Amino acid sequence: MARLDISTMKFSKVYPMYVQKAERKNRSRDEVDRVIRWLTGYDQAGLQRQLEQEADFRTFFAQAPALHPNRAQIKGLICGVRIEDIDDPLMRNVRYLDKLVDEIAKGKAIEKILRD
Repeated sequence: MARLDISTMKFSKVYPMYVQKAERKNRSRDEVDRVIRWLTGYDQAGLQRQLEQEADFRTFFAQAPALHPNRAQIKGLICGVRIEDIDDPLMRNVRYLDKLVDEIAKGKAIEKILRD
């Protein structure tokens, strides 16, 4: 089986899945957007531009205005892999985002998710 290259995957194709995951658990798109903005430093207009331009994950994170310095506090398992053990910076950032969305879906308070 060929290995999927996440760097070329379109963020705009994955974003609706993040929102669906949150909404299935009675959370909102606004909460998903908030954690994305926290992680990346995008404002809402910048996030919307990335979605409209169909940026891939590599571009999405490369153009992020300011990756949050507290993102390294995001720890735990995603897909059976410990986030803190991921060497590739892009993959680690993608997994940080996955973990934040998981925490929303699990009902964790947004204030605790943001690790400020």
